[in-house]
Amino acid sequence: MRGRLWNVPLLILLTLAGTPAVAVAQDRTTTKHTEPLPLERLFDNRAVSDDAHPGDADFDGAGNSLSAQDLHTAGWDPGRLLGLDSVSLRWPHTRPGAPDNVRADGQQVRVDGTGNAVSLLVAGTSAAGGPGNGVTGTGTVHYWDGSSSPYTLTAPDWRSGSLATKAVALPKVNTRSGTPLAEKAKLYAVTVPVHEGRRIRSLTLPRDAGPASDLHVFAAAVRRTESSWTGTWTTSTAGYTSVGPWQNQTLRLVVHTSAGGSRTRIKLANTFASTPLEIGHASVVVQREGATGRGRPVPLRFGGHDGTVLPAGAHAVSDPVGFQVPAESNLLVSIHLPGAVPAAPVHSEARQQSFVSAGGSGDRTGDAEGAAFTGTLDVWPFLTGVDVRGGPGSVVAFGDSITDGVRSTPGTNRRWPDFLAQRLRAQQDVPHYGVLNQGISANRVVSDRYPGDGVSDDTGGISALNRLERDVLGQTNAHTVVVFEGINDVRWGASADEVVAGLKEVARRAHERGLRVVGATLTPCEGYQDCFPEVDAKRSAVNAFIRDNGGTFDSVLDFDAVVRDPARPQRMLPSYDSGDHLHPGDAGYQAMANSVELRKLLPGA
Repeated sequence: MRGRLWNVPLLILLTLAGTPAVAVAQDRTTTKHTEPLPLERLFDNRAVSDDAHPGDADFDGAGNSLSAQDLHTAGWDPGRLLGLDSVSLRWPHTRPGAPDNVRADGQQVRVDGTGNAVSLLVAGTSAAGGPGNGVTGTGTVHYWDGSSSPYTLTAPDWRSGSLATKAVALPKVNTRSGTPLAEKAKLYAVTVPVHEGRRIRSLTLPRDAGPASDLHVFAAAVRRTESSWTGTWTTSTAGYTSVGPWQNQTLRLVVHTSAGGSRTRIKLANTFASTPLEIGHASVVVQREGATGRGRPVPLRFGGHDGTVLPAGAHAVSDPVGFQVPAESNLLVSIHLPGAVPAAPVHSEARQQSFVSAGGSGDRTGDAEGAAFTGTLDVWPFLTGVDVRGGPGSVVAFGDSITDGVRSTPGTNRRWPDFLAQRLRAQQDVPHYGVLNQGISANRVVSDRYPGDGVSDDTGGISALNRLERDVLGQTNAHTVVVFEGINDVRWGASADEVVAGLKEVARRAHERGLRVVGATLTPCEGYQDCFPEVDAKRSAVNAFIRDNGGTFDSVLDFDAVVRDPARPQRMLPSYDSGDHLHPGDAGYQAMANSVELRKLLPGA
């Protein structure tokens, strides 16, 4: 949308000494730099205005803009580093009304580093300032060895784009008239693939999208490859729910490791939130029993500080600490919340009892004994990952409630990914990968349960397509993903073709980032309240595709064949059934894990 840039001759009268005035034509086209420049040197648009002076910015060409006050409320202050999908992106260090983003038109941007993706903080705007459909363009990644690779970048529209994939949503749109629009203004973190192992020199941004729209870029950074770390435990944020409220209390969360190591770090996330979260202190210790650890907890720091503040939608990674994490052990991760916390991002199906101290009890992260932890939790708030130093990397189990371990025995770690981790530890033929459980109960491939914004009782998560970047592609040193999802889609109205298309897109994007993709067939559910014959017909059609997928997957796990009743294939074998006819019990989960040919998990196998 380049109507704001003149590309017409301007007549300038020059009066030369001793000569009459003459007309000279000057072309005001923008200068193209051949050498890459830092992004902030290319800023040519003002997106952020002070509420008292909304006319000082014009994000979309119609006088509309983002509110500086709303950004501050979200913790997105000028110059702030934002952890988004395992990348640190810096929000522009500019005052309201100053240039803070670039409208993409083939600029060369300096972006240096080696990694598995480049992340960009973006938004699309449309002509005349109305809601649009977003903007897609193609650009080029340039490497120091002289090679290059193309990429496609999509910037959802800042007013009409999805809430499920936004980095942050602000409550209003500032207007030139001074009367704000009561609608969400959104920004997005989007990653593009690169050749892993090659050092990146720069990006060529997409060309101008034309007179109908603009693609705006606020920040860009390389997502580093972390081959010296292994993810040992994760969970997926499934929703944003009311809690407590907690104030000046300490959470003590119980998590079960898969891989071990001599150093560790944790990941905390403020996913789906609209306000910052203050962390006072945090610690980790191996569990002895209940909320009591084996010795005194080891304190964790963030950027050298005891605590940190997580802006809305962002995550933080603690500094590495020397602490021996045993494989297949329970850890106690303690988090002190000094301020009032009425709502939190949670994983709802923990299948594990955790603990919370009494209101006003203060920082108990250093307590070795569990006496102060008088309350219990059956969810995991804020904590999304634990990494250990060294190891071969991780396998991600990406799925729904059956991967989440629903109806397995609580507190015993008998989900199928837990059994898979035990098998990996007990053999020497393939590496001892960490196993990361990214299952969400009630989750679907192609449609969202939780809308992605606001407090809700629904903790079925955003769709697999919408959470893929955060829950799979952004995971620490992940090499392989097992995709086992779709039964909820066919139960709740999606066609088999829609599920197949979604699975193909998941596989395509994972392959684009260099992951091995293993597909798993959907298990039977006859006897469950809504598993009608037409549902089983769609399930069978999806399974037919998975088994004969034409190269969509690198390998296949036939979980359907493992747990079905040979005498009635649309029903689960009674000895594997938890009793609800949809979810396996402990024996069924173990049979699934035991059926996995471990070599199928090897990259390049």
